[in-house]
Amino acid sequence: MITSSMTSSPRTSSLFDKYSAIRGRTLGLIEPLLDEDCCVQSMPETSPVKWHLGHVAWFFETFVLQHYEQGFKPYHPAFCAMFSSYNKSGQTHPDPKRGLFTRPSLSETRDYCRNVDERMAQVLNQGGQAGQAGQQGKEAARDKMLGMLTVLGMHHEQQHQELILADIKHLLSQSPLNVSYARSRPAWTAARVAPSPAPHALEWRRFEGGLVEIGYDGDGFSYDNESPRHRQFLEPYQLASRLVTNGEYLEFMNAGGYKDPSFWLSEGWDWMKAHEQRHPLYWRGEDGGWREFTLAGLIPLDPNLPVIHISLFEADAYARWAGARLPSEAEWEHAASQQEIDGCFADNDRFHPCPAATARPDAGAGPRLDQLYGDAWEWTQSSYSPYPGYNPAKPNENEPMSVVWDEAVGEYNSRSMVNQYVLRGGSCLIPRERIRASFRNFLPASTCWQLSGIRLARNVAM
Repeated sequence: MITSSMTSSPRTSSLFDKYSAIRGRTLGLIEPLLDEDCCVQSMPETSPVKWHLGHVAWFFETFVLQHYEQGFKPYHPAFCAMFSSYNKSGQTHPDPKRGLFTRPSLSETRDYCRNVDERMAQVLNQGGQAGQAGQQGKEAARDKMLGMLTVLGMHHEQQHQELILADIKHLLSQSPLNVSYARSRPAWTAARVAPSPAPHALEWRRFEGGLVEIGYDGDGFSYDNESPRHRQFLEPYQLASRLVTNGEYLEFMNAGGYKDPSFWLSEGWDWMKAHEQRHPLYWRGEDGGWREFTLAGLIPLDPNLPVIHISLFEADAYARWAGARLPSEAEWEHAASQQEIDGCFADNDRFHPCPAATARPDAGAGPRLDQLYGDAWEWTQSSYSPYPGYNPAKPNENEPMSVVWDEAVGEYNSRSMVNQYVLRGGSCLIPRERIRASFRNFLPASTCWQLSGIRLARNVAM
């Protein structure tokens, strides 16, 4: 989770329909699961599905209802701590003990969500009516803050929708039954029968670079780590026309890529040896071949789909083996800002990358890149750090609710800007509306349970 800019404050009266749609999406993602699936935590970096559900309700109860609901009373006093991620000690990683909470039940957690929904409807409708009546001064500012906190909460919930899918995938992968989450979905029928068509041959797209601007530029919602917009100088560079495929990554493995330390960062080599990592996270070697665990269960490895669940260490090692490198985030955004947002997102309910185009992408007005958005988060070589002139987004210091805003968002960006690397472009587990050219995701270099892939870059010979 990262914090929100202050550039947009939609009228509260228009928010509840959007709030309801997002909450409906969250509940829909949980629908295929058994109650037992929802209370287990498969590793410290993940959280139980039940906790995610309680947590998104907790956000609205804590940061909206507590300050805007008349006669506020928490649904259950213990939930304030059980479903909280806010820790003033600075601890921001998931609590590895969340999987020990067998109570409340999933049913009671759903009741908690319904209760919060009903109360949010009342607060938002009252806020919208007050705004239409022409509030002035502090009341108008209070209503504006209500809208901003609600919008932030909705983006926060969409992030947890992605986490629900990533976490449940890791959990189901632990079962010897090779459990399927999404077997009945039409998009998976073809994937089980035959490989995808071979993608177009990887080509290099040249970008001239120069003095460019990156960072968010608009009036809609953004996170404060996307700002301020600023200038950077880029040498001419090239980006690969598509993502690296399973088949291409298998060539790296067969060539001894996991055995040759010359391709690896020293920390990456130590990580790989310590964890006995010899292939991407969800690959399974069977009878001389490979299968891949997906949200549709265990299926034959499709050599033509993008390789996913790759750590930065593995992505960097592959790039060195291929005679290339990973892009910087400035290079990635400079290229992405010249292309429309289109790709394989969670909206299609596939929850797995799509194949790249079989023919060479039409360059059109500029260098065309396939799979730039959606499909898989793309590792960059850039450490996650503040932009020049960065300042965490804050409302008017004289606004009494600024303290609430600081509590709602203050635990994320600044404290996360160390020992993490930036990923760009989104994945097939997020809705299209969440992504933009300036969006910065960030993860530790060893992370491979998120849907991360590889786009190569290289310098242009001078």
